[in-house]
Amino acid sequence: MTQLFHIDAFTSIPFRGNPAGVVLAADGLSARQMQDLARELKHSETAFVMQPRKGAQDEAHDVYIRYFTPTTEVPICGHATIAAHYARAVAMQLGSVELQQKTGAGVQRIRVERQADGDYRIVMRQGPLSFGLPLSAATRRAVAAALGLDDSAFAPGLPLQIVSTGHSKVMVPLRAGVALDAIVPDHAALAALSADVGCNGWFPFQLRACGTATDGRMFAPAIGIPEDPVTGNANGPLGAYLVRHGLMAHDGQLLRFQGHQGRALRRDGVVHVEVAIAQGAPQQVSISGGAVILFCAPLDLTRLAGTSSTPAAACPPAA
Repeated sequence: MTQLFHIDAFTSIPFRGNPAGVVLAADGLSARQMQDLARELKHSETAFVMQPRKGAQDEAHDVYIRYFTPTTEVPICGHATIAAHYARAVAMQLGSVELQQKTGAGVQRIRVERQADGDYRIVMRQGPLSFGLPLSAATRRAVAAALGLDDSAFAPGLPLQIVSTGHSKVMVPLRAGVALDAIVPDHAALAALSADVGCNGWFPFQLRACGTATDGRMFAPAIGIPEDPVTGNANGPLGAYLVRHGLMAHDGQLLRFQGHQGRALRRDGVVHVEVAIAQGAPQQVSISGGAVILFCAPLDLTRLAGTSSTPAAACPPAA
């Protein structure tokens, strides 16, 4: 049975964390129907969970997932992945298990951990790391203006840099004392800059004084997301950035920290990040978190029949 879920990810408290739509047993839906559902739900992302693909070129995997914002398909989404596997674990009453998911960003390893109280924690191993070149001085000034800041707000000596673990974000390090929650971005300017730099997400962040946590916000207006509350595909790359630039202490093998996000939207949540390290360089990133189901309902696919084509006009347009 096809089921539709509304789930808050990276939290255990309803109405906090990052809301996502999840559709289980979505194999009968066309891409256009998925896009229509994502637009109707209005979450930053909706995940559509399907049976494994059977093509000869497909790597071994247990589930196939597609992700849609209200306006476009994206290769992968961290919080919607946590939500999708949380929904699947609850619906199937899984124990602790490891599996492989196939997405537009390749194949990722997922670990479902059943807790002592029967709840679940989902761990996602993110994709290969990549780092872009530092953004130019002119682009730094344009980013500062788009965020309503000047470039003295950026942490000195650190680059604005695109980092990816499957879906790239621009890391924007802010110096201590900058009022992160007070930032009011110019969304049109950020969207234009996204086209210029080839990256749709902007992640201004700060280090907490404790040395084991960060605060961040993520803006992606170019793909219809003015602000994303809690972002696995930003906090994961942030972990790699922290290691590469020596911003947080670690034991030489593993960095663990908590990425806090969502406070400005009253949707506080936490992404738990682990970065495997070798010879001082980041090698592999994993993110994890819990979730809470607000509701689930059966999805009647017969009611969606015919939505793959444009309906005929009720009467001809005026001449």
